[in-house]
Amino acid sequence: MFYDPQGHHPETSHNVRPIICWSRMQAEAGQGLERILHRKELERRACGGTFFWGVGNAPGAAPGRFARDRVPVQAIFSVMKSRPKSRDAHATELNVWRGYHDEFGTEQELPAGVLVTSRAGQKGARERAHYALICHSEWRVALDDLGPFNPKAFRNVGGRGAPVGASQVTALLRLSDPQATDDASYRINIRAKLIGGYWVRLTDPVRLSGACARSLLTQLEDVPELCVDDWRDLVAELRGNRNRKSRQSGLLDFMFDEFAPLGANV
Repeated sequence: MFYDPQGHHPETSHNVRPIICWSRMQAEAGQGLERILHRKELERRACGGTFFWGVGNAPGAAPGRFARDRVPVQAIFSVMKSRPKSRDAHATELNVWRGYHDEFGTEQELPAGVLVTSRAGQKGARERAHYALICHSEWRVALDDLGPFNPKAFRNVGGRGAPVGASQVTALLRLSDPQATDDASYRINIRAKLIGGYWVRLTDPVRLSGACARSLLTQLEDVPELCVDDWRDLVAELRGNRNRKSRQSGLLDFMFDEFAPLGANV
């Protein structure tokens, strides 16, 4: 059951307004939004309805607390109004993430079939942290119009409950003004629910530069043509898990001679 503009939620009492995780989406890590959604749908199918959505901002303390207490949190995604930044639409260096810290602080390997990438920072600089929403949906991950979403009807969870800031790409929110929810300043384009650790910090990145990054992006252009088994094998190769024989044509084999985990002395 998902976001109701009037604030009703079957899993909360009538006196408690639901918590929403709202994220705005656009091109990221050199890949257009349409291709990202194609691979997230393959990921969802490969993982029994679960997919990891990479985000750049830290979650704060509330998501981990809600995850441990299993407080229901809906995930709502809206397309950004602004065009993607050139550095995101045309990234030349990428990170492929392989692990995350769960809600109890324990490092876990990303599930087989999950691929989270991000734009890498400048060489020599300390790598920026990256995060992910752990989502579950019984519905296909694809752009839709599921009704209006007005961020002005919500306040941030935690702190002083400030209004949603213009620079907040992903935010944990609580409904504050049910009468303002019909304002269609944004549309709900994808919806899901948060599970597991809800909003987690990623770990163990592998950095791809130059030809390796271009090869990865080329392979991901063909994602709509892949079946679930081929997707799992491709992800295993990209993450450096070579225990499974890839069904791919071998175009990625050269990549593992040209990159190493961040911090490796090679």
